[in-house]
Amino acid sequence: MADHTPMMQQYLHIKAKYPKTLLFYRMGDFYELFYDDAHKAAKLLDITLTARGQSAGKPIPMAGVPYHAVENYLAKLIKLGESIAICEQIGDPTLCKGPVKREVTHIITPGTVTDEALLDERRDNLLVAVHHKDNIYGLASLDITSGRFHVMQVDDENALVGELERLKPAELLISEDSSIPRLNNMSGVRRRLPWEFGYDTAHSLLTQQFHAHDLTGFGCADLPIAVCAAGCLLQYVKETQRTALPHIHSLHVEYREDNVILDAISQRNLEIVTNLQGNHENTLVSIYDRTATAMGSRLLKRWLICPLRNHDLLRQRQQAIKEIIQNRIYTDLYGLLRKVGDIERIMARIALKSARPRDLMQLRNAFSILPLIQDQLTQTNSNKINMLRQEINLFPELKELLTKAIVENPPVIIRDGGVIAEGYDQELDELNSINKNAGQFLRDLEVREKQRTGIPTLKVGYNRVHGYYIEISRAQARQAPDEYIRRQTLKNGERYITPELKEFENKALSSKSRALAREKFLYEQLLDKLVQHLKPLQECASSLAELDVLNNLAERAETLHLVKPEFSLKPGIHIQDGRHPVIEQVLDQPFIPNNIHLDDNRRMLIITGPNMGGKSTYMRQTALIVLLAHVGSFIPAKHAVIGPIDRIFTRIGASDELASGRSTFMVEMTETANILHNASENSLVLMDEIGRGTSTFDGLSLAWASAAYLASEVKAFTLFATHYFELTLIPDHIPDIVNVHLDATEYEDGIVFLHKVNEGPANQSYGLQVAQLAGVPNHVIKQAKQKLYELENHAVISVKPSNVEQPDLFVQQSNPALEELESIRPDELTPRQALEIIYQLKKLLVK
Repeated sequence: MADHTPMMQQYLHIKAKYPKTLLFYRMGDFYELFYDDAHKAAKLLDITLTARGQSAGKPIPMAGVPYHAVENYLAKLIKLGESIAICEQIGDPTLCKGPVKREVTHIITPGTVTDEALLDERRDNLLVAVHHKDNIYGLASLDITSGRFHVMQVDDENALVGELERLKPAELLISEDSSIPRLNNMSGVRRRLPWEFGYDTAHSLLTQQFHAHDLTGFGCADLPIAVCAAGCLLQYVKETQRTALPHIHSLHVEYREDNVILDAISQRNLEIVTNLQGNHENTLVSIYDRTATAMGSRLLKRWLICPLRNHDLLRQRQQAIKEIIQNRIYTDLYGLLRKVGDIERIMARIALKSARPRDLMQLRNAFSILPLIQDQLTQTNSNKINMLRQEINLFPELKELLTKAIVENPPVIIRDGGVIAEGYDQELDELNSINKNAGQFLRDLEVREKQRTGIPTLKVGYNRVHGYYIEISRAQARQAPDEYIRRQTLKNGERYITPELKEFENKALSSKSRALAREKFLYEQLLDKLVQHLKPLQECASSLAELDVLNNLAERAETLHLVKPEFSLKPGIHIQDGRHPVIEQVLDQPFIPNNIHLDDNRRMLIITGPNMGGKSTYMRQTALIVLLAHVGSFIPAKHAVIGPIDRIFTRIGASDELASGRSTFMVEMTETANILHNASENSLVLMDEIGRGTSTFDGLSLAWASAAYLASEVKAFTLFATHYFELTLIPDHIPDIVNVHLDATEYEDGIVFLHKVNEGPANQSYGLQVAQLAGVPNHVIKQAKQKLYELENHAVISVKPSNVEQPDLFVQQSNPALEELESIRPDELTPRQALEIIYQLKKLLVK
């Protein structure tokens, strides 16, 4: 250290405490980064890498960004998953010998960021911690921008991954000795010391935060692993925020049994929030989210990925939506809610003392809108809306306080001054009065001095370096009075100070800094007063968000022609004229609706039909209709009755996972195994093209066995789409399974898809016609037709006349597959050999 300059010694001492964090070191009007941080920032931010003198005999790599534009750079780093420590000058440069005193005032990480400019306003920004012990997985999640703090325990790694897919954490805390390999590939992982997950430490931190004797009242006393995760998470937030966290005042326990569970695969396959390409176009959210506020949008997404099982709560939501529609108030409510803004996140910034003046202006505006919202809600009688109306308090005292305290249009940041309104504080008004009258004093002084000295070019001015001055041209400098004291010599003139002007300067400049200091004090005091009302304000924000979602669902129900589904305790799914909620909105032509009926006597549909015929659409629309019903939304159908549903599984499509060494078929089988192990008789299962990733007979065998197991053992409500026509024979052997198909018809040389679901199996696959539609060259199609003809006519099987003592199968044309089986006795056939015969016979029978 002794070899470095004093300033670099200071920097290195601070940087040593944050080795894995980019240190933004304030120097005047810039935040500077040095050494490895400079190299990294220059690359990530595309800024110039330079050098600043020498320290310890070597050039110092340096990169910097201006303080007034720092938010843009911070936002980019946060999106890249970086953490930043902000090191500010906290000492007075005029009083310091050597480097001005500096310290890290706060740390910004992807999961703890609260600044509006650094966040996606319509998406939750979650910090999650995971702890694992004795095959139990504890999760804790915190949205620091709202104060929602949740814990959960699961006993299965797949369940853990499913919950993480639902939460999509911006940052994930795990122990350095964690033994959960699947977490290592997730983005935003932060390794923490094992002792931070200790139960005693966690219990102490949590009870102190909630001012409670123990955690029994929060319902998590019997969830020790989750408590450990919550303790680590809270410790991390305290480290990064370096302030009190009054908006985090409760801990909510989540139970998977309360929700219709969607595992990670189903969430992706159903394209609820993001599509299969990873963006947001043509998703369920893109069609259903017309919320007026960002906080409502975030709540809607939580509802969609965490649907409820409780039919009573769902009926309450339905009734609220119905009354909003009947009273035609959704348009007026939408207009009012838009003016409320995102007060949920504003309250978090107030609690963290990081709220900006315009946050308080928005809060003041929201207080003016609340009475109008309440007036609209008096037109309805639903229990849900009555409850929300009671929780939307009016806060007249706070509205009056903010009206008196904050100017009509405040500046962006408090350090600019001019935030506190005139008349709010007498001392501030007096200091501001001095500043306001300074201009007039200087104008009067200039007129008086011109008259007294007889110098017409005399000017009175000010600059930040030299302060106030009297300027006289060089030609007239000799006429300057004796009491003029030279302050600065210019090329064309001289600048002077007088005792009177010096006295005014001291008074004016000190009043400006004192006024700014007074404003900052009053602003902090104002935030403290608001924090005293934090809990009812948070409840109000939560109710406004829920009202926004219900109002949004009412508007969607009217605009998209949706109906209210019915819930039943009797198992089954009955949907009349169901439609896919997304596809029908993006099609140029009318969507073809379809029915679905599943009950105790009809638990599985084997779905056949051509590619592009609509099998996947039919399956997905069923799942999405069931999901929307369990959100409380109206649904795209003519009528629907839905029984108890505990989970929705999907096995649709597959791709290689090269990073984990899993082939397409391995991924397919892993997903299938998960369904076979975890589905129940109340689950909805979508199975699409099982077994296509391997050889024909292996795939057919696996598909047959999987379908049979789901139907006879699990008894889940299952939609099983396949191109193995052999599976259409299953209903002959297993009850509760029926065949349905989607039709197509050939027209001239092409194919027309009818998209209508009919009873019974399909009789043709139309593979060559679909290939032709896809643009496969005509000569390839022609050759394929010839080959298909050869294959279908390769063997002609018949039965010997009745006078033959033991009838058996024989081949008139060469068929190696059947020749190999010809001499085998029926009781010696293996299942694979039997399937081979079925396969060959089925082709001929279809022919």
